Amino acid sequence: MGTFADEPDEAAEWAGACAGDSSAFAAVYDRHRERVFRAALRLTGDRHDAEDVTAAAFFELWRRRASVRVVGGSVLPWLLVVTSNAARNQARSVRRHRRLIDAIPRGVDDGAAAFEAVDDAVDHAGLARELREMPDRDRALLVLTALEGYSTVAAAEALGISAGAARVRLHRLRGRLREAHTRLQAPAAADELGGAR
Repeated sequence: MGTFADEPDEAAEWAGACAGDSSAFAAVYDRHRERVFRAALRLTGDRHDAEDVTAAAFFELWRRRASVRVVGGSVLPWLLVVTSNAARNQARSVRRHRRLIDAIPRGVDDGAAAFEAVDDAVDHAGLARELREMPDRDRALLVLTALEGYSTVAAAEALGISAGAARVRLHRLRGRLREAHTRLQAPAAADELGGAR
């Protein structure tokens, strides 16, 4: 029982997949899909989420095929580790989604009003407008790190910039948002002082 490979030809299939042969990769997928799906289902408890996790695991297998660690003649152990990580990320995503839904005021009937309610909740005196006016790369960097919880290194990789450049951009963006917040709070504070007289 020292091997994970179902059949002796998995090594040949994997070698073909690493060389870019999509039919060889499909054979590896067919060999391990059910096992990965069952693991994902145990971890998530939901068929839809398990399908998403399975797809993410095989996407990572293809994307990182040059660096996948083969154990006992099989990629299955590596796949199961990735499945576990993807399930954890899926659970985090579900929790974030639930928090966002819980933040929507009750009694909101239609989708457009719901988005306006969320926008108002996130707006904080015009900060959402400030975010919308940022260059795409800067906004994506903030979304990845501040809202989605990705590390600066992961966000930098996703955006195709160096981690150092991402850190500098984030520092500047945080400063810009602090200044915008201060600027946007000043009129409200002046109104309160004027009304107190």
